[in-house]
Amino acid sequence: MSYDVVVIGAGPGGYVCAIKAAQLGLKTALVEKRDTYGGTCVNIGCIPSKALLHATEMLLEAEHSFDALGIEISKPKVNLKKMMVHKTQTVDQNTKGLVFLMKKNKIDTFQGTGQVLGQGKLSVTGEDGKVQEIETKNIVIATGSDVAGIPGVDVDFDEKVIVSSTGALAFDKVPDHLVVVGGGVIGLELGSVWARLGAKVTVVEYLDTILGGMDGEVAKQFQRLLAKQGMEFKLGAKVTGVAKSKKGASVTFEPVKGGDAETIEADAVLVATGRKPFTDGLGLEKAGVVLDERGRIQTDNHFQTSVPGVYAIGDVIAGPMLAHKAEDEGVAIAEIIAGQAGHVNYDVIPGVVYTSPEVASVGKTEEELKKAGVDYKAGKFPFTANGRARAMLQTDGFVKVLADKATDRVLGVHIVGFGAGEMIHEAAVLMEFGGSSEDLARTCHAHPTMSESVKEAALATFAKPIHM
Repeated sequence: MSYDVVVIGAGPGGYVCAIKAAQLGLKTALVEKRDTYGGTCVNIGCIPSKALLHATEMLLEAEHSFDALGIEISKPKVNLKKMMVHKTQTVDQNTKGLVFLMKKNKIDTFQGTGQVLGQGKLSVTGEDGKVQEIETKNIVIATGSDVAGIPGVDVDFDEKVIVSSTGALAFDKVPDHLVVVGGGVIGLELGSVWARLGAKVTVVEYLDTILGGMDGEVAKQFQRLLAKQGMEFKLGAKVTGVAKSKKGASVTFEPVKGGDAETIEADAVLVATGRKPFTDGLGLEKAGVVLDERGRIQTDNHFQTSVPGVYAIGDVIAGPMLAHKAEDEGVAIAEIIAGQAGHVNYDVIPGVVYTSPEVASVGKTEEELKKAGVDYKAGKFPFTANGRARAMLQTDGFVKVLADKATDRVLGVHIVGFGAGEMIHEAAVLMEFGGSSEDLARTCHAHPTMSESVKEAALATFAKPIHM
């Protein structure tokens, strides 16, 4: 059987691409090696982690906020097994929903490992070793990413004591002490889950700041808030060894700027140092698909690889490794293959850290603007001055708006605070249409809402805030 499009990989980029291609009238097939769809994100990433983050955030509220709100309860108890059931059910609901969407859109599905054989041809190898060859006009590679590990350090993941994000979502008991190697999004999210459940959490980070790449002021404020919650940080620390020990595991590190090595003993170690493109077993070299120096698939401005008719999207190509970035690319490439003008605006891709409080960002940071020599102005507004935030006991954090000094066009918005991941999207929509801080400040916001702080930060950018 021949297809218009065959997508390899059923993660957010792959399944969205397949659905959009089918909606555009293209005969479409989807190849996935797992027995469920959704990739890392739905199965062992975004979705299960958010289930645990929400559950432990509710625990935090019950332990620390209820009394101040006049709600008196006995001390809450954690049933970790039941919490994991909630996580599993959440994943199951999402994966079953994707099965329904494949059937609804009449997408043929193949379970097995896909391999590109060249222009217009690929194979699928099932678990039983049987190989099917498929002909197609277009191939889209959307195989996502895998755990990166620690450069230069041999790490033996057993997913029980020395774990990646996969194991950190499935501990059968709360570790007394968890060391997190890596102060990025994954490490901080999962570290905060276990900290709320009672673990001592120590974060060891190579850089001098957590959340490298995010706005510096936001990162500093956020670190202070996490420290208040009990998390400890070892910054500017290069990890040189991770090994099993009598207690559980040990992490050895030394100051990046020089100095004596230090070893920490822990019950468990989470290695969360980022991810790498997953391209193993795809037959790319033999098919003539070129990779760059970081192992990513090279593509042109229309997602096409060095082989005509073979495209790539998501974590396997350049750009932020974010599910929503992959989804937008999936839609764009489906439109391009269908003869339309698919496009992704990489300047307006929001990023969110789903901790408590949340951190959200879209566009440029102050550091990026300074480096590029852009003349900009900044406006800030703290949640301590927001009426709704006070009513909810959620006054931590602030909103920052960055705009071009000459044109007032908004170049970046950064939020640390309760609900930041939802509030960031009004900034994203504004920036997609080239809006100014004055446009945002003059847009009527409902009162009382947390979002009024976004309006006030915009007011602070082009004029002065009202409530401060």
